[in-house]
Amino acid sequence: MSAAAQTPPRPLQGVKVLDLSRVLAGPWSGQLLADYGADVIKVERPGAGDDTRGWGPPWWGTGDDRVAAYYLSANRGKRSIAIDIATPEGARQVRQMAAAADVLLENYKVGQLARYGLDHESLSALNPGLIYCSITGYGQDGPYAQAAGYDFAIQATGGLMSVTGEKDGTPGSEPQKVGVAVADLFTGVYATTAILAALFERSRTGLGRHIDAALLDVQVAMLANQASNFLVSGKTPKRMGNAHVNIVPYQVFATKDGHIVLAVGNDGQFQRFCELAGRPDVASDPRYAKNEGRVERRGELVPMLSAWMLERSTAEWTALLEPNAVPCAPILELPGVFAHRQVLARGMQISRADAAGLAVPMVGNPMRFDGQRPGADLAPPGLDQHGDAIRAALAQGSDAAWPGAQGVASSAGSIYEPLEPAR
Repeated sequence: MSAAAQTPPRPLQGVKVLDLSRVLAGPWSGQLLADYGADVIKVERPGAGDDTRGWGPPWWGTGDDRVAAYYLSANRGKRSIAIDIATPEGARQVRQMAAAADVLLENYKVGQLARYGLDHESLSALNPGLIYCSITGYGQDGPYAQAAGYDFAIQATGGLMSVTGEKDGTPGSEPQKVGVAVADLFTGVYATTAILAALFERSRTGLGRHIDAALLDVQVAMLANQASNFLVSGKTPKRMGNAHVNIVPYQVFATKDGHIVLAVGNDGQFQRFCELAGRPDVASDPRYAKNEGRVERRGELVPMLSAWMLERSTAEWTALLEPNAVPCAPILELPGVFAHRQVLARGMQISRADAAGLAVPMVGNPMRFDGQRPGADLAPPGLDQHGDAIRAALAQGSDAAWPGAQGVASSAGSIYEPLEPAR
């Protein structure tokens, strides 16, 4: 394989990103941009850094240099500089970098950065082509604009918890949050798509945009078919546990030795399932032959299927159904996920060398370009790890503070030295 073929795709090479965000939504967007080849500088609070550095255990490293695993999940590919933006010198340094940046990410409270001349209006006057992305809980306007937004609260307010959890009348029947911060993560992904759209537009107009990304807006949009069902029918969706509101059978079933997901998505799959279970008569029964009938008669059909599923183990059902194109899956814990042969084959676990030369384990970017997975070369940085080099470059002026058009440092005074692939 040629050297060029081994180089990870870098479609955003030369794009300069100033990341003032912290915790998850903004850093997730910054990491995606870094994976796609952008040069990302992460500005952090002196002495403390991103809040998630301390969100452990578990920890990576030891002593004063240890960092929470949470932080590692969202900060690959960035350079870190510690700046107190509340000081005149700190604000000046950020303005200097923003004057030559393509993208700025921030998740401060509405209006807070204006105190330091770092708001969109001030920075776009310095750099009309700047794409300024503000991420907040509730958006830049409206009665909740000043409220702090946390993923858990957004899942509650945005309706997700109302449709997540066991149905009323069953054990543990209360609203549940999702096991990861999906409102934060989806907002990071939505913000990234908006940034890419703005970069494409700027290639025609030369002008940037102010992107207003609100966790609540994203959460409402994420309701997808549940929201559409409500808007069309006027009926309030209820919690269904692990069942699907529009499809039957599409839920978790107990087996002889555990549990399995059965995800029958169409009538043909239901027919094959019944035949494999030894009950073709059920699939031919006009009451159950079509999904509409199965949804209407969920209460009588599911107990029948539950009895069938208890007759075999999870492995036996999987071995029976998978080769015959009946969607099903065992419920894996994370050791099983990262040992799954498909996850291994796709190379979803990666590592990057940290400042001490130790391989930091991480989850890779899920996209591929022409068969190659993009991925930033740098491990998540230590606090102010690159601060001295960046400050030295800033002392030479904005032109030295960022790399050239191709994203490669052209002098020793530049913030970014040429990147060497992690080994």
